[in-house]
Formats: sequence, structure tokens, C-alpha cells
Amino acid sequence: MLLNWVSIGDPLRCGHCIIIFPSFLAYYLLFYKDLCLHGIGRTAHILCFSPQLLPGSSKNKCSSGSTAPRLSSRPAAFCSWLRVPMKGLVVFLLALVLADAIKGSKASDGYCSYKKKALAQRPHSVTITEFGAVGDGVTLNTVAFQNAVFYLRSFADKGGAQLYVPKGIWLTGSFSLISHLTLFLDKGAVIIGTQDVSQYLIVEPLPSYGRGIELPGARYQSLINVNNLTDVVITGDNGTIDGKGSGWWDSFRSHTLNYSRPHLVELVHSNDIMISNLTFLNPPAWAIHPVYCRNVEIQNVTIDAPSDSPFTDGIVPDSSTGVCIEESSISVGHDAISLKSGWDEYGISYSKPTSNIHITKVNLQSPLGSALSFGSEMSGGISVVHADHLRIHDSRIGIGFKTTRGRGGFMQDIFVTGVDMLRVQTGIHFTGNDGRHADDNYDPDALPIVRHVTIKNVIGTSVFAAGALSGIERDPFTAICLSNINITTSSSEASAVGSWTCSDVSGFSEDVFPEPCPELQVHTSNSTLTCYSVDDPNPNYTLLASE
Repeated sequence: MLLNWVSIGDPLRCGHCIIIFPSFLAYYLLFYKDLCLHGIGRTAHILCFSPQLLPGSSKNKCSSGSTAPRLSSRPAAFCSWLRVPMKGLVVFLLALVLADAIKGSKASDGYCSYKKKALAQRPHSVTITEFGAVGDGVTLNTVAFQNAVFYLRSFADKGGAQLYVPKGIWLTGSFSLISHLTLFLDKGAVIIGTQDVSQYLIVEPLPSYGRGIELPGARYQSLINVNNLTDVVITGDNGTIDGKGSGWWDSFRSHTLNYSRPHLVELVHSNDIMISNLTFLNPPAWAIHPVYCRNVEIQNVTIDAPSDSPFTDGIVPDSSTGVCIEESSISVGHDAISLKSGWDEYGISYSKPTSNIHITKVNLQSPLGSALSFGSEMSGGISVVHADHLRIHDSRIGIGFKTTRGRGGFMQDIFVTGVDMLRVQTGIHFTGNDGRHADDNYDPDALPIVRHVTIKNVIGTSVFAAGALSGIERDPFTAICLSNINITTSSSEASAVGSWTCSDVSGFSEDVFPEPCPELQVHTSNSTLTCYSVDDPNPNYTLLASE
């Protein structure tokens, strides 16, 4: 049997049934004889079948049993040049599947080709108590953490080292890590951030932002910093890092901050980073912020902040590439996962996009923001994003794209599939009128590009509005493609007035309920519309085939 085949006619001029199918289905074909195989791409293959040669098949029949149009009268022996014995075929197909799995894992497994064993043993280890730290929740341990890290520098070229934090409550100010280091928090270990602002260094703003997020000028350094490093692991046996952000939130609300708030963990200009098996609580601003980084894996983390904590984002990949976020649960005051890449003219000038991002098997909640957010600071560009197996609940917006005039940049080649939404105000949201500007020097003619976004396989329950999509006048969002979406609205009023609203957007939809706006009902066969797929970046014929 063949599952989910899609006929694409006769591009190879075989004269017989041509089908495209995912590589992992290759083993279904092992009982067939006399077929020729042509590989295309990393995750799919084409087979040309000679129907006369297939057992039990009649002329012009595909193995699925469906009739395929015969586009030429070429003889049935068109595959004879590549015909191989059955045993050889089995070996060939198995080798192909294995090779494709290895090669395809770099793309389909999160575009996250770098995967580190989080608990890999370092040859050297010290305990924070060896440097005078006291885990009573009262003693300030900033110097102890700084001294421990300084001592471990001597092991960087000897296989690296581990800093072990045992059970206890370890109060500290800001401290920085080093390359080839594992920070390990044992079960019951809690690192808490002091609310004494003097324990946080003042650092320059990020160049792609040109200022602090909240205030012009400098900003507070994050609680834990990874700056210009490589091979760093922050992990544990479900230990906790608690930012104790309430004091920072109060200062934000009362406008008494001197500088922009610190994040909980920030990674800057760093490569090959793993964060896993930890709980992050109450970040002063964002919980985990990889910026200008490469090869970052965030796995099995829990991030939690009160729903009214101001602008406490969860994980924020920012001008970074090769970021994998998986098997995690996030509930925060603003956006649970937010992809960014710089702000207005600063982001345009710095020109470092966020790309090759994979998000999978996550539980997201954002009562005042978006569960999965793109922008609005996206001036360096966001592209090649794959998100799947998302559970989104109790959120203002399920999947949100936001930008505005003056941003420049782009959001494109984005694929979201396998989404379960529950109790969400707006399921899918695009806006071209969101976000303030870094300063008055932005270029109002710097218009963002939003295109080639595919969202499919979505089930929504108790969703007030299925979608609200508004682009920018004379700069519409294009190739927004929706497929296999079923959203049950929670309001009879919303159903009565229409659960979709659209302006300055265009795209394609198939099997979407409630029926979307006319702007999203252009059919690919009657237009030049191209939808984006992770299997084929230019898949006019395959995008909306069932998976």
C-alpha cells in the first residue's frame, strides 16, 4: 500500500503513474517489483510505476488502486534501464531510507542539527558550597558564583567542567558563565535573583535594538549570562531558577526604572548551547533570550510567570539560527514563544535574521499575549520556521504575526502544523499596525514583507474568533495558506457576524471551517500563488495534500 500519494502528472515523461511520497514510507514498497526510483530533495521521493509489471495491477493503475492518467504511449519497459533484482531493491531502499533519515534529521528534526547530551559528564566538577555559598535563601551568593566560574576557567581546555548546585535556596545577583561549562541544579536546588538592583551590572544596549526595550540607553544585565561562549549546558534534575520579578514588575508599572529590566537567562553571540530539565519562574522581563546565537537547544523546560506580569515573554529567539525548542511548557504574562530580529533602523542595519527554527511538542499559555508570536521587532527578518505539535490554551491570541510600517525586514517561509487550541480569543492573527518605534529616526517607507506562511492541521475549541488578518495598505501580506482547520467558536454572536476578518492580505485555503474571508480563497490552479511547505519550498502541487 502507499499512503497519501499525490499524483503530479508526468514530469519525468515516464508515461505512467508518477507519485510523490515521504521517504519514511519507503518500506511499504518493499514487496513491489520492477519499479524505478528517482530521489528528489531530502524528505520525499518520486516513483515511476510500470503498471503492467506490478502484481495484480491492470494497465494504467497505480499501486494505490486509483487510476492515473496515461500521458504518453511509451512502452512499459521505460524502467528497464534501472530494473534491479528484488533483494537488491530491498537493500537499496533500506539504504536510501537510512541515508535520508540521517540527512533529513538536520531539517525535519528541528533544523536543529546540533544536539548535545544534556547530562554528558564533564571530567571536572565542583560544588558551589566549596566557594562559600550558603543555600538559606538569605545569604547573598553573587561572589561565590563568580569565584566558582573564575576557578573553572582553568579546565576549559581540559574537557570542561561542571558547577554543581545542591538542594537549597541560593540567592544571587547577576553572574556570567564560561565556555565548556555545565551548570547543574540538583533536585530541590533553587537559584533566586536578588531584588537589589546594585547586584546587576549596567550593560550597553544590543546593537540591533539601539536602546533598551523599555527605556532609551543602557540596560540591566540578566541574572545568568552566556556571552561570546561555546559549549555551555544549563541543566539539572528539575532544579529551579527564579527571577523573583515582582519588584521589577512594580518598578515597571510605576515608571521608576532607571534602565530596562534584566532577563532571567540571556545568551549573546554564543554557539552550541543546551538548556534542559529546569523550571524558570518569575523572570523580571523575558525568561530565556538567545540573541545572535547559533545552535541552541531548549528541551524539557517549564517557564511560569503570573498572567498579569508585564511583558514577561517566555523564550525569545532573536537574530539567531538553529534554535530548537521542544517538550516544554510555558505560561507567562505576554508572549509564550516570541521570534524577533531587531528593531527598526537598528535591526535593518544590523541585518541578522532569525532562521532555521524548530518548535515542537510545547504547551503554551498567554492570557494577555500570543502563545506563538512572530515580531513585532523583526527588522532583521524571520524565515524558515517549523512549528508542530502545539497545545495552545487560555490565550488572547493563538498564533500571531505582528509588524508595522518602519520595521522593514521580512517574515516568510513559516510552516505551522498540528495545533490544538482551547479557550483562545483569536486563533490566527496577523497585523501590520502593531508596535512602537525605537525612536523618531525610523524610515516610514521601510515596509515589512510578510509572505509564504502556511498554517495547517488546526483544531480549535471555544475560540471566540477564528482569525483576524490585516496587512498594510499598499503592502499586503501574501501567500497566507490555510489547510485542514476546524475551529469551533465560543460565541454565537461571532458566528453570526463571521469568524474571520481580513484586509490587505491574500492567500489560499482548503478544508477550513468556519469558511475564511474571500481574500484567502484564491485557488492555486487559477493564480501564481505559491504556498510554503517544509518538504518543498515551492510546492504548488503538494502543499495541501494530506500528511
